[in-house]
Amino acid sequence: MANAKGVRACQPCTACCDGWVQMIINGVPVYPGRPCPHSTGQGCDNYQHRPIDPCGNFNCGWILPDSPLPEWLRPDNGKVIVIFNKTRWNGLPVDLAVPVGKKIPPRSLEWLKKFSAQRMRPLLYTEQLVENGLFQKQQQVFAYGPPAFQQEMQRMQQEGEQLW
Repeated sequence: MANAKGVRACQPCTACCDGWVQMIINGVPVYPGRPCPHSTGQGCDNYQHRPIDPCGNFNCGWILPDSPLPEWLRPDNGKVIVIFNKTRWNGLPVDLAVPVGKKIPPRSLEWLKKFSAQRMRPLLYTEQLVENGLFQKQQQVFAYGPPAFQQEMQRMQQEGEQLW
């Protein structure tokens, strides 16, 4: 997958496999604190036969062809996984950013907010909840963008609606 600077490879990053992106792999829930059962911490032990959904279909924003994300924002470096176009709001693409760790580091979050404002792409970003030293499946979600977007996301959360 090429971008303006050449081909980007996932490895050595394994952030999506390590559970930072919530998904179900062959019936097994994967979430922070519970990595994919096929993750070795350095990759997938069955990469050639990984499931198409979600693994093969997962689109980390950093690896996409022509990704606007800078090199330093590779998930294992920038400590954030960006998923472009996760949902839509008022005809605009909404991006999702999930931390690789408890929360997105300030430098990464500032870059994402600036990108969001410049490109008119509302942003949802999460922070991991930790109880008794353990990551929880539940996450705190924040909305960045126009005030109407923030208000609608807050309303949806209060009413228990899915944001994406």
